[in-house]
Amino acid sequence: MHLQHNPPFRAEVVGSFLRPDEIKKAREAYQGGRISHPELRAIEDEEIRKIIAMQEAVGLKVATDGEFRRSTYSENFTTQGLTGVRTEHVGGGEWSYSDGKGGIRAARIPVVSAPVKWATSVNVPDFTFLKGNVKTAMPKITLPGPCYIHYRSGRANISRDVYPKLADFWSDLAEAYHAEILALYDAGCRYLQLDETSLAKLGDPKIQKALEARGDSWCELIETYTDAINAVVEGVPKDMYVALHLCRGNQAGHWQAEGGYDLVADRLFKKVRISYFLMEFDSPRAGNFDPLRHLPRDKFVVLGLVSSKVAQLEDRAQVRARLNEAAKIVPLDQLAISAQCGFASSVPGNPLTKADQRAKLEMIVSLAREVWGE
Repeated sequence: MHLQHNPPFRAEVVGSFLRPDEIKKAREAYQGGRISHPELRAIEDEEIRKIIAMQEAVGLKVATDGEFRRSTYSENFTTQGLTGVRTEHVGGGEWSYSDGKGGIRAARIPVVSAPVKWATSVNVPDFTFLKGNVKTAMPKITLPGPCYIHYRSGRANISRDVYPKLADFWSDLAEAYHAEILALYDAGCRYLQLDETSLAKLGDPKIQKALEARGDSWCELIETYTDAINAVVEGVPKDMYVALHLCRGNQAGHWQAEGGYDLVADRLFKKVRISYFLMEFDSPRAGNFDPLRHLPRDKFVVLGLVSSKVAQLEDRAQVRARLNEAAKIVPLDQLAISAQCGFASSVPGNPLTKADQRAKLEMIVSLAREVWGE
């Protein structure tokens, strides 16, 4: 029997985990025609059972499937669940990912060349398997937030023949999300996380310049993107919990943007009709806690104080001190703790081991018990 836990969870997990070698090898064998899809699925099933068991063993009250069936966090919805969207890899430039040491990774650019419609839910069977294998935790599934297609593509990569008016693109996209969300709801999903990878980046001067160079005002995009999130949320049933995770890019230990939440916090917390936010606060790149002063009394923030990007385990006392610092701005009963992002938003994963990953989760759970008694 599944225990009935509901958000907010004081110890949270964002979504993705390091892909096991068994899955990487199996996927390579499948792509090479050496094993069948059912054989690949069986290997994924076994590894997902293990990652669920690990999350429950460390004491988490929420669990994901590690996104083990996806190659990136956005796959299974953007690339397979929607018509009209394809992605292309591009090289350096403003949209590339940096590790702060000169390392650069290419970004993916979505291209909209046909009407955006909901096709099917690849996520429903994945969620059904997750729900059927959790024992003590609430199953959570993630979807990419609605803004990243436009954020990455710009108007130039959204066909003017298909969408003379950009408002029609946003309307079609929201309808597609509504269909996906209702399909997941009918499958028993009651906890959905939107991974919003655009809003937090609007505070980076480099990103602001890049947006302005292509004809987009970052100030106006704050309104456009928060409108888009609210349009998606309108399709959520009342007894379904929705969380919004904000990210500045997470690809093999690299990131896309820097800067605090100062420029977006007011609209984010007060306008967006979501009450549960998972936010990066693991490094100076994320700014200070001051933007939390905009948080209304009935909303919650999960502080991503532990880094999923590096192997070194954080000093427990320092993490607790930072939590206390945030509590000077927001009452502790409105706060929780997690890693700042997933451990593997794409297949390569971040530069740490499964043991490092588990140690970070164990510390998060331990701190949550110490601070909130749960």
